[in-house]
Amino acid sequence: MSDLSDLPPGRPWWHAAAHPAPALLVALALWGWAMTHTDVSDLDDFGLVTALHPTFWAGLALLTVGFWVTLRGPRRHPAWAPAYVVGLLVMERATQAVLYPTPLYAWAWKHDAVVDHLLTAGRLENADAIGDMAVYDQWPGFFAAQAALVRLLGVDSAAQFMAWWPLVCGLMLLLPLLLLYRTFTEDRRLIWTGVWIFCVANWVGQDYFSPQSVAFALHLGVLAVVLRRYGRPGQSAARQRQAVWTVLVVAVVITHQLTPGMLIVSLAALFLTRRYRDKVPLVTTVVIFLAWCLTAALPFLSAALPDMIRSIGDIGGNVSTGYGATPTGTGAVTTSWVARLLSASVLLLAVVGVLRQPVLRHRAMPLLLIAAAPLPMLGASSYGSEMIFRVLMFMLPGAAFFAAAALLPQVRTLTAMERTSRTEPRRYGWLPLLALLAGTLAFVPSYSGKDRISYFPPAEVDLVRQVVDQAPDASLVVAADRNYPLAFADYWRVDHYWFLDDDREHVDAIVRDPAATLARDMSAVESPGRAYLLFSRGQFADSEMNGLLTTGQLDRIRQSVDASPLFERVAGNDAGVAYVLKETGR
Repeated sequence: MSDLSDLPPGRPWWHAAAHPAPALLVALALWGWAMTHTDVSDLDDFGLVTALHPTFWAGLALLTVGFWVTLRGPRRHPAWAPAYVVGLLVMERATQAVLYPTPLYAWAWKHDAVVDHLLTAGRLENADAIGDMAVYDQWPGFFAAQAALVRLLGVDSAAQFMAWWPLVCGLMLLLPLLLLYRTFTEDRRLIWTGVWIFCVANWVGQDYFSPQSVAFALHLGVLAVVLRRYGRPGQSAARQRQAVWTVLVVAVVITHQLTPGMLIVSLAALFLTRRYRDKVPLVTTVVIFLAWCLTAALPFLSAALPDMIRSIGDIGGNVSTGYGATPTGTGAVTTSWVARLLSASVLLLAVVGVLRQPVLRHRAMPLLLIAAAPLPMLGASSYGSEMIFRVLMFMLPGAAFFAAAALLPQVRTLTAMERTSRTEPRRYGWLPLLALLAGTLAFVPSYSGKDRISYFPPAEVDLVRQVVDQAPDASLVVAADRNYPLAFADYWRVDHYWFLDDDREHVDAIVRDPAATLARDMSAVESPGRAYLLFSRGQFADSEMNGLLTTGQLDRIRQSVDASPLFERVAGNDAGVAYVLKETGR
């Protein structure tokens, strides 16, 4: 192959470096314009998709095209690829934080309550003191760190910054991803296209304020450090790397229940290869995990073990429970299928990349193993109906790398790539670009299509806070389901109960005779505690869109309670209403 001496002289470096700027700046300007012209006060069943101003979609499309063109330019400054990816993360993960005045996701509010408990109690507590919520005190890593952050920032609670956690999480994942990918290639197109695909395919919603978000980043960090240890044999820094991944393993184990298991199966898969057959990382992780399970986490595992054993091997049941609710309505069904098709497309592209790039397949075999390793976990547990989504997420780093390989010409060394990129047929660039653009746009309905369920307006937050603040110790707050903000607020002194969690027979009894049945359920609360019944916008949206109860059924329950002499209205606004069971109703 000839050298580069026959090529025309290049332009000055500053000209090539500045060229990608207009597309990036215009895309971000369009995003900013969309943020000031989008109204989220009346979301429909498509969530944020139909609410977004058209300039958002134009900006996202321009950003994708600019990234693709910039990355394929052989003389582009290397800083532009990460600049475009950060721009993507801002448009993907910061949009909701900018548009919504309150944090999304009932689970994020639940985790805020756990942090608040640690700050209030000043210590970890067991089930005798806080019941089922003690499980979070048995894996306290994330919550203890957030409690420390709340103190450090001097804010009242984590709710004041947790809306920005998805963006923080996205940025946090970049370093381990880059370390992983750079272990197997120096082709910057492959590396950054893989990162881009990972970002747009990671729609499963585990980047909210949660232990999983941090544990997943730590998981990738362990794999990156372990794999780079083998990629740099004989270096004096081997002991330092071992110390780093050991610390990361400990952090994973004390932060999350599932992630250590995923890490173990990934390390076990690497152990099957000849080059990476080192038992030290695998054995160390197993020992640390077992030590934690047999000490701090033993109370929870002792209670949960029978159900865990029953679910082993039930792949069909574990997968089907991931779709236990039934999406109802055009918007919910459409966005659900868009999300599934996005994941399926990335996995299909990954298969194409494996078949199309034999050299890369051989060199990056560990990434292929990492992508396949989580699959056996489908036979281990349903993990509260979420195992299929967690498996997809843990497969994604490896799958995104090979999916990127499917969109690129033959991947060789960086020098060879630069030589061939000038003679690559121009027609080749359109189909991969369209695929990348389609995946990028599909992220929005996949990630934000259920925002009607996930968004709680300030009035709903105020309503729930008013109920919790007035509730005496040992009170009970009853609601249809837990999809509302502060659903676990003050759980160490106030109990919470959601009647849609009961068996269908009891739910049907409530639908037939709402006020009398609910009054009987709530009558066991002893004085000075009170029993409150809460109806809010988030409950109605979740119940309707997931096929639990219709809006009409919930309205009849509310109207029955409102007309009953057993209940008294104590709070209400545009987002909902709350009642208290009268003393005569006990």
